[in-house]
Amino acid sequence: MRFALLALIAFLFSFVEAKQKDFYTFKVVNSRGKLVSLEKYRGSVALVVNVASECGFTEQHYTDLQQLQRDFGPNHFNVLAFPCNQFGQQEPGSDKEIDSFVRRVYGVSFPLFSKIAVTGTGANNVFRYLAESFGKEPDWNFWKYLIDVNGKVVNAWGPTVSVKEIRPLITDMVRQIILKKKDEL
Repeated sequence: MRFALLALIAFLFSFVEAKQKDFYTFKVVNSRGKLVSLEKYRGSVALVVNVASECGFTEQHYTDLQQLQRDFGPNHFNVLAFPCNQFGQQEPGSDKEIDSFVRRVYGVSFPLFSKIAVTGTGANNVFRYLAESFGKEPDWNFWKYLIDVNGKVVNAWGPTVSVKEIRPLITDMVRQIILKKKDEL
C-alpha cells in the first residue's frame, strides 16, 4: 500500500512538473538588472537568440532580427536576445555596454537580457531547457530557437542559417495567431 501511494505521488509530481515546464515558465534578468517573467510573452511567437557584439555574424543578424521585430512584434512576435561570451570571447562588454551598443548601432527595440552562459554545466536554465527540448545546444553565437505561443520549441538553427531563411516559418506562425484572434471576435 505504501509503495502504491509513493508511486502515485511520484506520478502526480512528474505530471505537475511536466505541465509547468515550458519556455514561458522561466524567469530571467534583463540587461538593466530587472527580473522578468517570460510568461509575459506567452501567446506570441518568440525567436530566442544567443547574441554577440563582435562576431562575424553580428551585423547581418542584428539587422535582420530588428527587421523581424519591427514587422511582427510585439503583439504577435518577439526576438528575445541573450548575450553570451562563450564562443570566441565575442561579447566581452557589460550588460550596460551591450545594451547601449546594440540600441545605438542597430536600433534594437526587442528585449535584451543579461549576459549568460548557454552551454555546459553553467548554462542558464532557459538555454538548458531549450537544448534539452530540441536535442542540441548552441555551438556558436547567433543560435536561434523558435518558440510557439505555448512555449514549446518548434525548431532551431545555427548561425549559418540566416534570419531571412527562417522568416517564412515565422510569418506563417504569426499569421495563424492573427487568424485565430479574428475567429475569436
